[in-house]
Amino acid sequence: MSTASRLPQFAGRFVSRLPRAVDKRIRGLAVASLVGQTVLVVTGGAVRLTSSGLGCPTWPRCTETSLVNTPEMGIHGFIEFGNRLLTFALAAVAALMLVYLWNLRRERRDLFLLALGLLASIPAQAVIGGITVLTGLNPWVVGLHFLVSMALVVFATLLVNRAFGRTGRFQTLALPALPGMMRPVTAAVALFASLAVVLGVAVTGAGPHAGDAEAPRNGLDWDLFSHIHAVPAYLVTAGTAVALAVVLMRRIRGPFRAAVLGLLAVTVLQAVIGFTQYYNGIPALLVGTHMLGAALLMAAATNTWDLARWSPVK
Repeated sequence: MSTASRLPQFAGRFVSRLPRAVDKRIRGLAVASLVGQTVLVVTGGAVRLTSSGLGCPTWPRCTETSLVNTPEMGIHGFIEFGNRLLTFALAAVAALMLVYLWNLRRERRDLFLLALGLLASIPAQAVIGGITVLTGLNPWVVGLHFLVSMALVVFATLLVNRAFGRTGRFQTLALPALPGMMRPVTAAVALFASLAVVLGVAVTGAGPHAGDAEAPRNGLDWDLFSHIHAVPAYLVTAGTAVALAVVLMRRIRGPFRAAVLGLLAVTVLQAVIGFTQYYNGIPALLVGTHMLGAALLMAAATNTWDLARWSPVK
């Protein structure tokens, strides 16, 4: 039998071994995707905050003659190229997720499309990253790069919730009935969290952490936009406080209660970091921690809204 004639048989055996129900492999890949997207935000922050944005001075190669960083480039080349490598790891996770979902691509179209979107976004992120380098770290392009990462954290959070049956059409988790007001309140919190992140990008683009000593700034008034950025953050805190008050007064327990408490913890942490960095000269370490907090805030706000959306109303 020729090699060509064996391929269909091999493919058939391979496909037959793939999951026909959502199992721990699919769930594990969903969690890996969310963790990976969050880590990518952190490593992207490390690139900017260590002035390694042009550690690889060109794209798609690291140098004109090398695909990878060279010893002569020092730590900046290592940090920048390491961040680029992480995108390949995320692509591998997303691709493997699609493979494992192949037999479920029609039945669990929700999971398949989310995984497909995450995979498709990775080359888009790579292109935006390349434009960032080729434009000498233009602050608006750098900001777009970060915002796409935030969107991917949101999609990865939804993927985790769907994979574990917490929300969605195939929900298996029993959620307590919530007052009808919880849906608009949590939706508003998620919206204000997104606005805070967008304005935070504008603040960072006006501040000192450009990713390279020669990189331009966006020309905005940093102090003014810092105060504007705080407004939606205050609204996130207020909305979360309202949700917590309802949870406590109605004695709501289970995943939604845990989600609200987690959102409150992240919101308070972000506020503390924000005020501390503002009054202490914007130290790089706190800025990096604030970027991690932004990713956690988007995940927590998305999770809370998603649970409220799929909870019964009383």
